[in-house]
Amino acid sequence: MEGETKLSIYRAARSIKRKENTIYNALRSIYEDSIFVGEISQLWPELPLLANLRCGLWYFSKFHSTCYFKSTDGHANNWSFNTSRLNLHVAHLAGEKGGCIIVDSTRKGKRFPDSMSKTIPIWTCVLNRAIRNHLSKVNDVSVLEGNSCSSNGHTQDAKQDSIGWDCSLHLPLWISKTERASIEDRLEEWTKQLDASGADIATLAACLKKPLRPLWISQKTVIWLNEVPDHDSWDFTPIILVSASFSTGFAQIRTTSEYSWNYISGAGDDEESWARSLTPNLFWNHAYDLINAGPDLCNQKVADIVEKDRVYRAQRGQNAPQVIVKPTKLADSSAHPSHKESPFSLDITNTKDDLKSYDQDRAMYWLGASNLAVGTSQAGGNLSNVDCILNCDEKSISVSLLDPEAYLHLPTLTSKVDRFSLLKNLPSAVKFAKLNLSKGKKLLIYCHNGEDISVCVCLAILISLFDDGGTFDGGKFYSQSCITKWEMRKRLVLICKFAVNARPSRGNLKQVFSFLSGGRVDSNVKRYPSKSGGSTSDEDLR
Repeated sequence: MEGETKLSIYRAARSIKRKENTIYNALRSIYEDSIFVGEISQLWPELPLLANLRCGLWYFSKFHSTCYFKSTDGHANNWSFNTSRLNLHVAHLAGEKGGCIIVDSTRKGKRFPDSMSKTIPIWTCVLNRAIRNHLSKVNDVSVLEGNSCSSNGHTQDAKQDSIGWDCSLHLPLWISKTERASIEDRLEEWTKQLDASGADIATLAACLKKPLRPLWISQKTVIWLNEVPDHDSWDFTPIILVSASFSTGFAQIRTTSEYSWNYISGAGDDEESWARSLTPNLFWNHAYDLINAGPDLCNQKVADIVEKDRVYRAQRGQNAPQVIVKPTKLADSSAHPSHKESPFSLDITNTKDDLKSYDQDRAMYWLGASNLAVGTSQAGGNLSNVDCILNCDEKSISVSLLDPEAYLHLPTLTSKVDRFSLLKNLPSAVKFAKLNLSKGKKLLIYCHNGEDISVCVCLAILISLFDDGGTFDGGKFYSQSCITKWEMRKRLVLICKFAVNARPSRGNLKQVFSFLSGGRVDSNVKRYPSKSGGSTSDEDLR
């Protein structure tokens, strides 16, 4: 009897929660919060608006770009600076525009997610420290080489910048002194990891004129509209962190003239549990219809929208526009004629054409002049500027390419479903890539979302068939090298420099390393020496 009572209480609680977390309540809450996001973006209209994936993507109709800062990297006693998620495009964009605004949200009980209260502050601090170290090195090298008087002015500027460059850890006031001290103790180690990752700090230092610094804004923040400072007036490059939802510790019932509904703080989180295959893009294309449909008709309206979109894409082969990152000469190549241009050089100083308004239909990213591109399954219908396709999605497509050897379908499951699916397919993937790249063909590698499996396959191809300078050599460099996890991480940083939406999972990265090392990853955690003097382990690939 007691067990039945407990069970019935549990069922009642679950039933109440389901009623509160309906899709209409979620969408209506998101819509209301988006009004606040729009108001904040209008305070600094010159600053680009970025969504922190995936939750933040729901909270506005149009974003300039996206980023990926995980809350788990900021959890207490689990702080980390992950070189697999450097988000350098955010820093470059902030440097060009004078700052940026990042949107995210969190469930009830918190004003800000840990991604905003700790992960991003750690990220800005580590980048600032790396830039300061770079500026100091530039100054030291200039002094040793005894540059001419004409360059002494630049040397003095670099020296002054390195001295005045703010490298302090800026955290919100509610973070305890104990937690702050623990994070500060790890900053030097994280800075060394960033230096060892091979990230292009020199280009970043040239792009940023002032150090990065986070600012926090929520619906409880008081802002005097007649005293809003211009972003150029600050002595730092602002990363404005906007928590979209209203923080509350209890359920709020809100009413309109027609309906009553339950407000859900952080409604955009965990979309798999409520969205019913509705995407942020679909929602904003039909926002007014969905909101006006009311609680009773919303479910059917969502089902109709999702089905119509599925049929529309199927009839058109999921055709979508492609985005090409064009390779350019290195900024200082004229000053160093002997410097050979890398196939992976990127003109970060002109992101006006490359970083256009964010669109979910963005299909592919070219990795410089390497003839490699990664993309989503939608890119499979867009064959312009592509000679061959490596399809890692579960579904095949019908392509009319002249060469029958120009298409290979390797259905690959995620590591959560099959721990060895990617590992089994990598030999065939590399063989196919070598066959086509050796003929100078342009290869597109795509998967369902263009974020995980396709990125990992591209990583394996990049290491197996290209030398450390990014030149295709058919595997000569790889056959003479011992690939470590640090070397693999460097190549991943290179891919993320172009494919800014890349989010490879730890399980798939472990399979790539297993393939490259010629065997399976041992269940025991192995440690490898790092160039920073520390070590790395299997735990680092996440």
